[in-house]
Amino acid sequence: MKYELRDTPGLVPIGLYGFQHYLSMLGSLILIPLVIVPAMGGTYEDTSSVVSTVLFVSGVTTLLHTSFGSRLPLIQGPSFVYLAPALAIINSPEFQGLNGNNFKHIMKELQGAIIIASAFQTILGYSGLMSVLLRLINPVVVAPTIAAVGLSFYSYGFPRVGTCLEIGAVQILLVIMFSLYLRKISVFGHRVFLIYAVPLGLAITWAAAFLLTEAGVYSYKECDANIPASNIISDHCRKHVSRIRHCRVDTSHALKSSPWFRFPYPLQWGTPVFEWKMALVMCAVSIISSVDSVGSYHASSLLAASRPPTRGVVSRGIGLEGLCSVLAGLWGTGTGSTTITENVHTIAVTKMGSRRAVELGACALILLSLIGKVGGFIASIPEVMVAALLCFMWAMLAALGLSNLRYSEAGSSRNIIIVGLSLFLSLSVPSYLQQYGISPNTNSSVPSYLQPYIVATHGPFHSKYGGLNYFLNTVLSLNMVIAFLVAVILDNTVPGSQQERGVYVWSETEAARREPAITKDYELPFRVGRIFRWVKWVGL
Repeated sequence: MKYELRDTPGLVPIGLYGFQHYLSMLGSLILIPLVIVPAMGGTYEDTSSVVSTVLFVSGVTTLLHTSFGSRLPLIQGPSFVYLAPALAIINSPEFQGLNGNNFKHIMKELQGAIIIASAFQTILGYSGLMSVLLRLINPVVVAPTIAAVGLSFYSYGFPRVGTCLEIGAVQILLVIMFSLYLRKISVFGHRVFLIYAVPLGLAITWAAAFLLTEAGVYSYKECDANIPASNIISDHCRKHVSRIRHCRVDTSHALKSSPWFRFPYPLQWGTPVFEWKMALVMCAVSIISSVDSVGSYHASSLLAASRPPTRGVVSRGIGLEGLCSVLAGLWGTGTGSTTITENVHTIAVTKMGSRRAVELGACALILLSLIGKVGGFIASIPEVMVAALLCFMWAMLAALGLSNLRYSEAGSSRNIIIVGLSLFLSLSVPSYLQQYGISPNTNSSVPSYLQPYIVATHGPFHSKYGGLNYFLNTVLSLNMVIAFLVAVILDNTVPGSQQERGVYVWSETEAARREPAITKDYELPFRVGRIFRWVKWVGL
């Protein structure tokens, strides 16, 4: 590591490394709003506003987490863990026939579900229940659970890239080339192609698509991309309307219409609506989010800190993530706020584990969120490029999940069978629910890439309790939930040694208090920790 957790090499190096850290994680921060807002029926202006809100909340929650949470250099933000349940709620049957502004109505329902789930996660952390759950969560559980999050979006990724193959496929190839073939090339001691693979790939592809658009490659005589497909009379235009909409880069007016200054504020979309069935779905997801964070805490602490945190520090971090998600719900980001999984990869690649660098980057993120044009610029990224980046990000997420197996005996037949069963059933069981009750000739108004998320309308559970049916059909159609249930049951019931299972080793509280290095790494600032010293499960 160039800089470890408590290193402060100076303002300029810290600023540069903080900027690098956030830029390398650009995809994880901005892509989720670009998926969920259009799915809610939002306009480009709505997308721009949500992006600005996400940047603001991410900056604030990162500062809170590095100060009062786990205190590890981990960026907080919207997690892909929340994407599938958010899409399932967005495609709930009660929202299908809405008139008017669907976006605000659905966003308020999402906010309510996130706030209740976040309160549950806060209790999970600060009550000490997380310390108990940690005994059940090991690498063999974390690996397939997080891998299932990435693999679950296969029906969304490349089908969306295929809407303009010459743009989307080129972007995927560029990111692969930068992150793999050119990864060892250094410029001034920095592996720029590996660190900035995503933003570089996006910039080059966007520039190429702009030149093709300006050259008239996607211009067809008397055809207008702004006319709805149902109103197009000409067969010539109807044939090319998809290419016009998905390949051109000038169809979005988000940058032009967004204001120069915009301050994201709580309840900006209206008062949240609380539906217990949707809240229960998000509560289940908050447990998966906590499992994801546990893996990130352990891996990042081995890279940046002197020792792993205590169980109390982990509980404290999960509790604060719950509070941060409450803020995300109040501000209306569309998802909860949690530790972004790609943090570990970024720390390992950049060799930068300084807490101060991440905090300075968070302050810069808050300032950028106030510039409305930044959100407008991000919102104007063409959909096909978003899908191409997501293909790479989801593949990375699956690989990062499986990389947790390095802490266990990956070649053990016990672990191979558990992970294999977890992954296969996580794809097959949701597929059964998603196909249940659908005839091959069924015409649906929902696009094919969103079909997996309408399971609540036709799933196998049909009791007299509608809310219970909704909860069971939706939760059991989530790949990560099935992976977690299978893995946690098998890993904790099938005999195996600690070494074989790769049980996470956390620092002991009494030993940590005697070691100044651990105390300095994880103790709360401003002597706040002394007030709560008697609460063993939320501190040292």
